Amino acid sequence: MAFANVLKVVGASGKFQVLHVCFLSLFLLDIPCHFVGHVFLAATPQHRCRIPWLENASLEARQDSPWNLSKENLLRIAIPWEQDSLSRCSRYVRPQWQLLLNDSADVPDDVETEGCVDGWEYDTSEFSSTIVTEWNLVCRNRPLKQMTQSVFMGGVLVGALIFGGLADKYGRRNMILICDFLAAITGICTSFAPNIALFSITRFLTGLFLNGSYINGYALGLEWLDTSHRVLFNKCMAYSYTSGQFILVGLAYAFHRWRHLYFVISFPLLVIFCLAWFHPESARWLIHQGRYDDALKCLRRVAKINGKSLPEDFHKEALLLKLGKENEEVQIKTFTFIDLFRTRRLMKNTLIMMFLWFATGFSYYGLALNLQGFGLNIYLLMIVFGAIDFPSKFLILLVINHFGRRVAGVASMLLAGITCIVFVFLPAGADAVRTTMAVIGKGALSSSFTTIYLWVGETFPTVLRQNAYGISSMMARVGAMISPLVILLKEFFPPLPQLIYGSVALSAGLVAILLPETRNMSLPDTIEEMLQQQQQQDIKAVYEFLPCSAEHVCVHQCACNCDLRMKILQLQD
Repeated sequence: MAFANVLKVVGASGKFQVLHVCFLSLFLLDIPCHFVGHVFLAATPQHRCRIPWLENASLEARQDSPWNLSKENLLRIAIPWEQDSLSRCSRYVRPQWQLLLNDSADVPDDVETEGCVDGWEYDTSEFSSTIVTEWNLVCRNRPLKQMTQSVFMGGVLVGALIFGGLADKYGRRNMILICDFLAAITGICTSFAPNIALFSITRFLTGLFLNGSYINGYALGLEWLDTSHRVLFNKCMAYSYTSGQFILVGLAYAFHRWRHLYFVISFPLLVIFCLAWFHPESARWLIHQGRYDDALKCLRRVAKINGKSLPEDFHKEALLLKLGKENEEVQIKTFTFIDLFRTRRLMKNTLIMMFLWFATGFSYYGLALNLQGFGLNIYLLMIVFGAIDFPSKFLILLVINHFGRRVAGVASMLLAGITCIVFVFLPAGADAVRTTMAVIGKGALSSSFTTIYLWVGETFPTVLRQNAYGISSMMARVGAMISPLVILLKEFFPPLPQLIYGSVALSAGLVAILLPETRNMSLPDTIEEMLQQQQQQDIKAVYEFLPCSAEHVCVHQCACNCDLRMKILQLQD
């Protein structure tokens, strides 16, 4: 609690905070280019089997023939007809010449077909080159396309595990600098990958370092802000991510070759790395590590940028040492993920938050990475999917600010689950309605992400905050890894993926009711502070459930009710 007073002295909302949030937001502009860029990098254009003899047949010979030997007719005799279009993955072993005489002639059921043994031909009118066209990730190789995104999300998952814990030990700023630089290098290397194996490896590493910077940047931003500005910070970060989606569409439209696109979205990370040197280390974290001199340097620097004159008694004996003595046990212990499960209350909060993050990541990427499945222009659809984030995040931030994190989190997940399930029962021809439902669901899931990033930072104490971000983000990436693979289940039952996405989102929305409300609560620094805050919240909730007023009950009855309340609290603990 005392750090809030220290922050007021050096400036809680000055020039430093503006620059600090702006530089952190620049990183968020680039994040969706990597997280959702798979939509363009691995876009699958129209394709069919390559027919060598058709390519060798001269145009003049076809024009001189008395038969109608147009390319379309020749393709018809060479490739089977499946579901109102030419097959994408098979061809006749021998041309069916009878179809030239009668286009509606029957093809024997036992006619011999084969796979695309000579490769594929792709429609390059929309995408000049993608990883799908370069490495033929179609037909039997199609799961490799989903695998590349799952591998990237696997890197994001590992990054959450590694850099969340390392940040609580070595500092937020150090991890941000390391991750920004390495993410830029591995991203640029990805654009030169000669095969899918090296592409997957470098994408894995890029995801690992990007998420390491992401979660530490968010925590560093929160820890330099007071309670009244945390929602505003969350708004800036949320809208930066949304704006990044529009940047991605513009870059993808300008650069039709995936290598050029990936280089362009990776190079700015070097600029972001240079700007990251501006950020001071979290003074809140330094104090709890016992590094008072370093904390004083950071606080003096912030005060100088904010134009504040520090009082004469602003030194470690007067303020920072007092903070350190209050938390003497914390300084000599290194906290790990295991400490998130130390008490019943911590375990409950951790498990529920993990499931909430898993469900959000699972359902979000199930929609965002399947844009081609809606049959509309992919650029236009991405713009619509990005545009819905502005009103949805504006509304959810109003809900967060006025009704609390719990209402916002529960409502957004329930809405997402309902839209995913309703989507299943819409007729196949209702493309406009189907797209509208998908857009609403995506907006709800974006709102959930906006909520839970703030919620987890406020729920867990400083000594465990990065571990909490790490394990929560890890679960979101587990969901994102599984999500592309679930799409493959539509081969067996088309509505099944959407039913799964909807059911998981609904379940998470219901379970999130059990999480504590953190609106207008100070950031806890220790586990004891966190438990004390939540116990006070429980007392308030019980008092509301069992009103104790002299106007309605006698003093003796009031005392009995208060005893009952305390017994309830003891059972909960």
